[in-house]
Amino acid sequence: MELTQLEYFLNVARLEHMTSASKALRITQPALSHAISKLESELGVPLFERKGRNVQLNRYGVMFSSRVEEALRNIRNGVREIEESSNAESGTVHLSYLNILGVDLIPSLIRDYQSDHPKVRFDLYQGNHGDIDEALDNGTSDMLITSKETTAENKEWMVFRRLPIYIVVSSSHRFASRSSLSLFELSGEPFVGLKTNCGLKHTITSLFQNTNFELASTFELASTYYAEDLITVAGFIKAGLGVSVLPQTLGLMLDGLVWIPIQEPGWEWEVGLQWRRDHYLSPAARRFMEYIRETAPKLK
Repeated sequence: MELTQLEYFLNVARLEHMTSASKALRITQPALSHAISKLESELGVPLFERKGRNVQLNRYGVMFSSRVEEALRNIRNGVREIEESSNAESGTVHLSYLNILGVDLIPSLIRDYQSDHPKVRFDLYQGNHGDIDEALDNGTSDMLITSKETTAENKEWMVFRRLPIYIVVSSSHRFASRSSLSLFELSGEPFVGLKTNCGLKHTITSLFQNTNFELASTFELASTYYAEDLITVAGFIKAGLGVSVLPQTLGLMLDGLVWIPIQEPGWEWEVGLQWRRDHYLSPAARRFMEYIRETAPKLK
């Protein structure tokens, strides 16, 4: 059964005349008659009563026509929804991002974009690395705003923000008055660690390796606590349970914390856009991606 057969059927039902319907559809009458006959053959029942040159729906045709009208209406609505959703100026961008970025970066980015594209909507999903990677892989999200360590072979990556990483201590810590610190001065200090699904875990581990410095984690040694996310790390530091290294983002700026610049170079957290090269990107998603690409040098 084909969509054109159903459209032909409704036209004949409305006009009740094969010749008139064929003219309206701009096809030959034999072609129209063949399409209707084929439809009736597939259904196994006649749909029309022939009355001279005119035709009229029988009880099967009346029953079927109401369902066909509903089906075609749903299809038209679906086509319209797809057009509206994918339209570059009025569509929807499906975006996932790391939890910690939802306090400041994501709201600011969306606000600035919608100031120029007010009709574009965003379908947002936040979580840890595992959550948002799954959303990208199953097609729930067009793209992620995340960190580079999750980039796989089938994924593209574009950095648009580099956040400096600081040594963070409580305001009562003996290092709280320092204007800068070397990581090697933290030797022996209790260190608050991160679980592996946190977006910063791999970056910190890699930077420590590049610096040739190793910290013992209080929570790893005690086998009691292990910070689930960055805000938890900040809370443990504030409570005086240890020190850590963190990017200075709004969501982590708790009272009672002191942020000390790291003397060793290269301590930055790269945040960027990630998408799958083998997934379709709507015009709305591509337009948002281009906006980020064009404005990235201006972002701080």
